[in-house]
Amino acid sequence: MNIRAVIAPLLYIIFLISLGVPNTVLAKELIIDDRSSGNMASTLGTEWRLFTDTVMGGVSTGNIAVDNHNGKNCLRMRGNVSTENNGGFVQMALSLSEKGIFDASDYDGLEFEVSGNNEGYNLHLRTDGLWFPWQSYRASFNATLDWQTVRIPFSELQAYKTTQDFRPDKLARIGLLGIGRNFQADLCLASIQFYAE
Repeated sequence: MNIRAVIAPLLYIIFLISLGVPNTVLAKELIIDDRSSGNMASTLGTEWRLFTDTVMGGVSTGNIAVDNHNGKNCLRMRGNVSTENNGGFVQMALSLSEKGIFDASDYDGLEFEVSGNNEGYNLHLRTDGLWFPWQSYRASFNATLDWQTVRIPFSELQAYKTTQDFRPDKLARIGLLGIGRNFQADLCLASIQFYAE
């Protein structure tokens, strides 16, 4: 064991404390899911689920499965997104806490590694203050054939069908969606985490 490699970080923390820096140091990231479980469970312990517009009369179909894509373990969502019958989405969604609420106010946004079929997708966040299933805070991203890291600051989320401000301390669920048009969805997620600047 390299003693210097162990002692140097400790000395740095002691130095920060001596300057009056609080002794609780915020991690710059908090892993939500790194796909190490090998099943539908996230790193947080909650499980990914598939939702489609059939819950409101639509006809979109899809599935999610554990996969390995281009050398990375991932969760893969495939589906046929159809706008018939006022529908138009397939979604893989994750509740962030068994208690219903997750406080992400120490973080600035979400970062995730995805690969797809060169189509546009959406990130939707829901808080406990939203009543209707169509309400969310949204951002769009493209999923290229190659793996890429997407970073979405909370400040860039757009409120959809709600006048409430986004509350990161009241987060309930994260969703990744193929939505809004007729197309074949194919989206792979290798990791997702909160980040702090």
